[in-house]
Amino acid sequence: MGEDGTPKYHQANPEPMSDEAKQKERDFRKKLNRDAREAVSDSIHKKVKLIVHRPEYDIESQQEYISLSKELMPVVREIARKTLPLLEHEISSEFARSQFYGSKFQADSVAYRDFRYFAKKLPPTESPSLVVGLRVDESASMSAFGRLEAAKRAVIAVYEFCQICNIPILIYGDTADASKLEQMSIYAYTDFDKTDANDRFRLMGIRARSNNRDGMALRIMADRLAGSPHTSKLLISISDGQPKAMDDYTGSYAITDMQQTITEYERKGITFLAAAIGQDKDVINHIYGNERFLDITNLTELPAKLVRIIARYL
Repeated sequence: MGEDGTPKYHQANPEPMSDEAKQKERDFRKKLNRDAREAVSDSIHKKVKLIVHRPEYDIESQQEYISLSKELMPVVREIARKTLPLLEHEISSEFARSQFYGSKFQADSVAYRDFRYFAKKLPPTESPSLVVGLRVDESASMSAFGRLEAAKRAVIAVYEFCQICNIPILIYGDTADASKLEQMSIYAYTDFDKTDANDRFRLMGIRARSNNRDGMALRIMADRLAGSPHTSKLLISISDGQPKAMDDYTGSYAITDMQQTITEYERKGITFLAAAIGQDKDVINHIYGNERFLDITNLTELPAKLVRIIARYL
Protein backbone atom coordinates (compact mmCIF):
# COMPACT_ATOMS: atom_id res chain seq x y z
CA MET A 1 0.00 0.00 0.00
CA GLY A 2 1.14 3.53 -0.70
CA GLU A 3 1.53 6.31 1.86
CA ASP A 4 -2.03 7.53 1.23
CA GLY A 5 -3.50 4.05 1.61
CA THR A 6 -4.02 3.40 -2.10
CA PRO A 7 -2.80 0.09 -3.51
CA LYS A 8 0.46 -0.08 -5.43
CA TYR A 9 0.55 -2.46 -8.34
CA HIS A 10 3.51 -4.66 -9.13
CA GLN A 11 3.57 -6.25 -12.55
CA ALA A 12 3.88 -10.02 -12.57
CA ASN A 13 6.22 -11.70 -15.00
CA PRO A 14 4.30 -11.36 -18.29
CA GLU A 15 4.68 -13.86 -21.06
CA PRO A 16 7.01 -12.44 -23.69
CA MET A 17 5.43 -11.55 -27.01
CA SER A 18 5.91 -14.34 -29.52
CA ASP A 19 7.89 -13.77 -32.70
CA GLU A 20 4.68 -14.16 -34.67
CA ALA A 21 2.92 -11.49 -32.58
CA LYS A 22 5.88 -9.15 -32.97
CA GLN A 23 5.79 -9.61 -36.73
CA LYS A 24 2.04 -8.92 -36.83
CA GLU A 25 2.60 -5.72 -34.86
CA ARG A 26 5.35 -4.62 -37.28
CA ASP A 27 3.13 -5.41 -40.27
CA PHE A 28 0.26 -3.44 -38.76
CA ARG A 29 2.50 -0.44 -38.12
CA LYS A 30 3.71 -0.57 -41.73
CA LYS A 31 0.10 -0.67 -42.93
CA LEU A 32 -0.77 2.38 -40.84
CA ASN A 33 2.17 4.25 -42.36
CA ARG A 34 1.16 3.27 -45.91
CA ASP A 35 -2.46 4.27 -45.34
CA ALA A 36 -1.47 7.61 -43.82
CA ARG A 37 0.83 8.49 -46.71
CA GLU A 38 -1.85 7.49 -49.21
CA ALA A 39 -4.40 9.71 -47.43
CA VAL A 40 -2.25 12.83 -47.94
CA SER A 41 -0.79 11.94 -51.34
CA ASP A 42 -3.05 14.40 -53.18
CA SER A 43 -2.84 17.21 -50.63
CA ILE A 44 -0.43 20.01 -49.73
CA HIS A 45 1.12 17.60 -47.19
CA LYS A 46 2.30 15.04 -49.73
CA LYS A 47 6.00 15.95 -49.31
CA VAL A 48 5.90 16.12 -45.50
CA LYS A 49 8.02 13.38 -43.91
CA LEU A 50 5.61 11.32 -41.85
CA ILE A 51 5.95 8.51 -39.31
CA VAL A 52 3.06 6.68 -37.65
CA HIS A 53 4.06 5.27 -34.26
CA ARG A 54 2.39 2.51 -32.27
CA PRO A 55 3.23 3.53 -28.67
CA GLU A 56 4.28 0.97 -26.08
CA TYR A 57 3.22 0.94 -22.42
CA ASP A 58 4.80 -0.08 -19.10
CA ILE A 59 3.89 -0.55 -15.44
CA GLU A 60 3.94 3.23 -14.88
CA SER A 61 1.40 3.62 -17.68
CA GLN A 62 -0.87 1.10 -15.98
CA GLN A 63 -0.57 2.83 -12.62
CA GLU A 64 -1.32 6.23 -14.15
CA TYR A 65 -4.33 4.80 -15.96
CA ILE A 66 -5.69 3.26 -12.74
CA SER A 67 -5.22 6.55 -10.90
CA LEU A 68 -6.93 8.72 -13.54
CA SER A 69 -9.76 6.30 -14.34
CA LYS A 70 -10.81 5.69 -10.73
CA GLU A 71 -13.12 8.70 -10.45
CA LEU A 72 -14.15 8.69 -14.12
CA MET A 73 -15.58 5.20 -14.41
CA PRO A 74 -18.73 5.71 -12.27
CA VAL A 75 -19.74 8.61 -14.54
CA VAL A 76 -18.92 6.64 -17.71
CA ARG A 77 -20.84 3.56 -16.52
CA GLU A 78 -23.88 5.65 -15.60
CA ILE A 79 -24.04 7.27 -19.06
CA ALA A 80 -23.53 3.84 -20.67
CA ARG A 81 -26.25 2.33 -18.46
CA LYS A 82 -28.75 4.84 -19.83
CA THR A 83 -27.51 4.39 -23.39
CA LEU A 84 -27.38 0.60 -23.71
CA PRO A 85 -31.16 -0.04 -23.52
CA LEU A 86 -31.62 2.27 -26.50
CA LEU A 87 -29.12 0.22 -28.47
CA GLU A 88 -30.63 -3.12 -27.47
CA HIS A 89 -34.08 -2.09 -28.68
CA GLU A 90 -32.91 -0.39 -31.84
CA ILE A 91 -35.15 -1.59 -34.67
CA SER A 92 -34.22 -1.07 -38.27
CA SER A 93 -36.82 0.49 -40.57
CA GLU A 94 -34.91 -0.48 -43.70
CA PHE A 95 -36.13 -3.21 -46.01
CA ALA A 96 -34.04 -5.57 -48.11
CA ARG A 97 -35.58 -5.85 -51.56
CA SER A 98 -35.65 -8.78 -54.02
CA GLN A 99 -36.46 -11.53 -51.53
CA PHE A 100 -38.29 -14.82 -52.26
CA TYR A 101 -40.44 -14.19 -49.19
CA GLY A 102 -41.02 -11.36 -46.74
CA SER A 103 -43.52 -9.04 -45.08
CA LYS A 104 -43.82 -6.44 -47.85
CA PHE A 105 -44.91 -7.09 -51.44
CA GLN A 106 -42.97 -5.08 -54.06
CA ALA A 107 -45.27 -4.81 -57.09
CA ASP A 108 -42.59 -3.23 -59.26
CA SER A 109 -40.43 -6.37 -58.89
CA VAL A 110 -42.97 -8.57 -60.73
CA ALA A 111 -41.71 -7.29 -64.07
CA TYR A 112 -38.38 -9.06 -63.54
CA ARG A 113 -40.09 -12.52 -63.39
CA ASP A 114 -37.45 -13.92 -61.01
CA PHE A 115 -39.92 -14.60 -58.14
CA ARG A 116 -38.10 -12.13 -55.90
CA TYR A 117 -41.27 -10.14 -55.29
CA PHE A 118 -40.94 -9.39 -51.58
CA ALA A 119 -39.02 -7.20 -49.17
CA LYS A 120 -38.28 -8.00 -45.56
CA LYS A 121 -37.23 -5.78 -42.70
CA LEU A 122 -33.55 -5.96 -41.85
CA PRO A 123 -32.77 -7.23 -38.34
CA PRO A 124 -31.39 -4.89 -35.68
CA THR A 125 -27.66 -4.45 -36.03
CA GLU A 126 -25.50 -6.39 -33.61
CA SER A 127 -23.44 -3.30 -32.80
CA PRO A 128 -24.09 0.46 -33.02
CA SER A 129 -23.86 1.96 -36.50
CA LEU A 130 -21.38 4.56 -35.21
CA VAL A 131 -17.61 4.78 -35.44
CA VAL A 132 -15.68 7.39 -33.44
CA GLY A 133 -12.33 9.05 -34.07
CA LEU A 134 -10.68 11.09 -31.31
CA ARG A 135 -7.75 13.29 -32.33
CA VAL A 136 -5.51 14.70 -29.58
CA ASP A 137 -3.30 17.71 -30.24
CA GLU A 138 0.11 16.91 -28.67
CA SER A 139 1.67 20.33 -29.22
CA ALA A 140 4.02 21.75 -26.59
CA SER A 141 1.44 24.21 -25.26
CA MET A 142 -0.70 21.29 -24.02
CA SER A 143 1.62 21.13 -21.00
CA ALA A 144 0.13 24.36 -19.62
CA PHE A 145 -2.80 24.86 -17.22
CA GLY A 146 -3.60 21.17 -16.73
CA ARG A 147 -4.61 20.63 -20.37
CA LEU A 148 -2.60 17.44 -20.80
CA GLU A 149 -4.22 15.67 -17.85
CA ALA A 150 -7.64 16.91 -19.00
CA ALA A 151 -6.99 15.39 -22.43
CA LYS A 152 -5.92 12.08 -20.88
CA ARG A 153 -9.01 11.95 -18.69
CA ALA A 154 -11.16 12.69 -21.73
CA VAL A 155 -9.64 9.92 -23.87
CA ILE A 156 -10.00 7.42 -21.00
CA ALA A 157 -13.69 8.31 -20.64
CA VAL A 158 -14.36 8.12 -24.38
CA TYR A 159 -12.41 4.88 -24.78
CA GLU A 160 -14.14 3.10 -21.89
CA PHE A 161 -17.60 4.29 -22.96
CA CYS A 162 -16.98 2.99 -26.47
CA GLN A 163 -15.79 -0.35 -25.07
CA ILE A 164 -18.93 -0.75 -22.97
CA CYS A 165 -21.21 0.16 -25.92
CA ASN A 166 -19.20 -1.84 -28.49
CA ILE A 167 -18.41 1.26 -30.58
CA PRO A 168 -15.29 1.07 -32.79
CA ILE A 169 -12.86 3.75 -31.63
CA LEU A 170 -9.81 5.36 -33.24
CA ILE A 171 -7.64 7.48 -30.90
CA TYR A 172 -4.62 9.19 -32.47
CA GLY A 173 -2.31 11.89 -31.16
CA ASP A 174 -0.11 14.06 -33.34
CA THR A 175 2.67 16.60 -33.34
CA ALA A 176 4.90 18.23 -35.95
CA ASP A 177 8.58 19.03 -36.42
CA ALA A 178 10.07 16.39 -34.14
CA SER A 179 13.11 16.43 -36.44
CA LYS A 180 14.08 17.17 -40.05
CA LEU A 181 13.47 13.52 -40.89
CA GLU A 182 10.16 13.41 -39.00
CA GLN A 183 8.12 16.48 -39.87
CA MET A 184 4.84 14.87 -38.85
CA SER A 185 4.33 12.31 -36.09
CA ILE A 186 1.15 10.31 -35.59
CA TYR A 187 0.67 8.19 -32.46
CA ALA A 188 -1.87 5.39 -33.02
CA TYR A 189 -2.99 4.64 -29.46
CA THR A 190 -6.10 2.65 -30.38
CA ASP A 191 -7.28 1.43 -33.78
CA PHE A 192 -10.46 -0.42 -34.74
CA ASP A 193 -8.50 -2.67 -37.12
CA LYS A 194 -6.38 -4.07 -34.26
CA THR A 195 -8.07 -3.95 -30.89
CA ASP A 196 -6.15 -4.82 -27.74
CA ALA A 197 -7.34 -4.66 -24.13
CA ASN A 198 -4.02 -3.04 -23.23
CA ASP A 199 -4.70 -0.08 -25.55
CA ARG A 200 -6.11 1.74 -22.51
CA PHE A 201 -2.57 1.81 -21.09
CA ARG A 202 -1.09 3.12 -24.35
CA LEU A 203 -3.28 6.20 -23.91
CA MET A 204 -1.06 7.29 -21.04
CA GLY A 205 1.67 7.93 -23.61
CA ILE A 206 -0.05 11.16 -24.67
CA ARG A 207 2.50 13.96 -24.26
CA ALA A 208 3.06 17.66 -24.91
CA ARG A 209 5.68 17.53 -27.67
CA SER A 210 6.28 20.12 -30.40
CA ASN A 211 4.28 21.95 -33.11
CA ASN A 212 0.95 20.97 -34.67
CA ARG A 213 -0.04 20.38 -38.31
CA ASP A 214 -3.75 20.01 -37.71
CA GLY A 215 -4.98 19.71 -41.30
CA MET A 216 -2.73 16.74 -42.00
CA ALA A 217 -3.82 14.95 -38.82
CA LEU A 218 -7.51 15.54 -39.57
CA ARG A 219 -7.09 14.29 -43.15
CA ILE A 220 -5.38 11.05 -42.07
CA MET A 221 -8.00 10.25 -39.43
CA ALA A 222 -10.97 11.31 -41.56
CA ASP A 223 -9.73 9.11 -44.38
CA ARG A 224 -9.63 6.10 -42.04
CA LEU A 225 -13.16 6.81 -40.84
CA ALA A 226 -14.46 7.37 -44.38
CA GLY A 227 -13.45 3.82 -45.27
CA SER A 228 -15.49 2.38 -42.41
CA PRO A 229 -18.81 0.66 -43.24
CA HIS A 230 -20.59 2.33 -40.32
CA THR A 231 -23.45 4.74 -40.98
CA SER A 232 -22.40 7.54 -38.59
CA LYS A 233 -18.78 8.68 -38.48
CA LEU A 234 -17.79 11.17 -35.79
CA LEU A 235 -14.35 12.82 -35.59
CA ILE A 236 -13.63 14.90 -32.46
CA SER A 237 -10.50 17.03 -32.19
CA ILE A 238 -9.18 18.03 -28.75
CA SER A 239 -6.90 21.03 -29.24
CA ASP A 240 -5.65 24.02 -27.29
CA GLY A 241 -4.38 26.17 -30.15
CA GLN A 242 -4.37 27.13 -33.79
CA PRO A 243 -2.25 25.25 -36.36
CA LYS A 244 1.44 26.13 -36.48
CA ALA A 245 4.26 24.10 -38.04
CA MET A 246 7.42 24.70 -40.05
CA ASP A 247 8.08 26.05 -42.60
CA ASP A 248 5.00 28.10 -43.31
CA TYR A 249 2.07 26.05 -42.04
CA THR A 250 0.39 28.80 -40.06
CA GLY A 251 -2.11 31.64 -40.35
CA SER A 252 -4.57 31.78 -43.25
CA TYR A 253 -2.66 29.10 -45.21
CA ALA A 254 -3.15 26.49 -42.48
CA ILE A 255 -6.70 27.60 -41.69
CA THR A 256 -7.72 27.29 -45.35
CA ASP A 257 -6.21 23.79 -45.48
CA MET A 258 -8.18 22.71 -42.41
CA GLN A 259 -11.44 24.15 -43.70
CA GLN A 260 -10.98 22.50 -47.11
CA THR A 261 -10.26 19.18 -45.39
CA ILE A 262 -13.42 19.47 -43.28
CA THR A 263 -15.54 20.33 -46.33
CA GLU A 264 -14.05 17.49 -48.39
CA TYR A 265 -14.65 14.82 -45.77
CA GLU A 266 -18.05 16.06 -44.69
CA ARG A 267 -19.12 15.20 -48.24
CA LYS A 268 -17.87 11.68 -47.45
CA GLY A 269 -20.07 11.43 -44.37
CA ILE A 270 -17.71 12.56 -41.60
CA THR A 271 -19.08 14.73 -38.78
CA PHE A 272 -16.43 17.01 -37.24
CA LEU A 273 -16.43 18.47 -33.73
CA ALA A 274 -13.71 20.59 -32.10
CA ALA A 275 -13.24 20.62 -28.33
CA ALA A 276 -11.29 23.82 -27.66
CA ILE A 277 -9.43 23.78 -24.34
CA GLY A 278 -6.92 26.62 -24.74
CA GLN A 279 -6.41 30.29 -25.38
CA ASP A 280 -7.13 30.15 -29.12
CA LYS A 281 -10.83 29.34 -28.81
CA ASP A 282 -11.91 32.17 -31.11
CA VAL A 283 -9.57 30.98 -33.87
CA ILE A 284 -10.69 27.35 -33.46
CA ASN A 285 -14.31 28.52 -33.58
CA HIS A 286 -13.57 30.41 -36.80
CA ILE A 287 -11.88 27.36 -38.36
CA TYR A 288 -14.58 24.82 -37.51
CA GLY A 289 -17.67 27.03 -37.38
CA ASN A 290 -20.19 27.43 -34.54
CA GLU A 291 -22.04 24.23 -35.38
CA ARG A 292 -18.87 22.15 -34.89
CA PHE A 293 -17.39 24.02 -31.94
CA LEU A 294 -17.34 22.97 -28.26
CA ASP A 295 -16.08 25.61 -25.81
CA ILE A 296 -14.61 23.70 -22.87
CA THR A 297 -14.10 26.47 -20.32
CA ASN A 298 -14.03 24.09 -17.33
CA LEU A 299 -11.57 21.28 -18.08
CA THR A 300 -13.09 19.00 -15.43
CA GLU A 301 -16.27 18.87 -17.55
CA LEU A 302 -14.47 17.60 -20.66
CA PRO A 303 -14.67 13.80 -20.11
CA ALA A 304 -18.40 13.62 -19.32
CA LYS A 305 -19.28 16.21 -21.96
CA LEU A 306 -17.56 14.25 -24.76
CA VAL A 307 -19.13 10.96 -23.66
CA ARG A 308 -22.62 12.49 -23.64
CA ILE A 309 -22.06 13.98 -27.09
CA ILE A 310 -21.06 10.56 -28.48
CA ALA A 311 -24.14 8.99 -26.84
CA ARG A 312 -26.34 11.47 -28.73
CA TYR A 313 -24.99 10.24 -32.06
CA LEU A 314 -25.97 6.61 -31.40
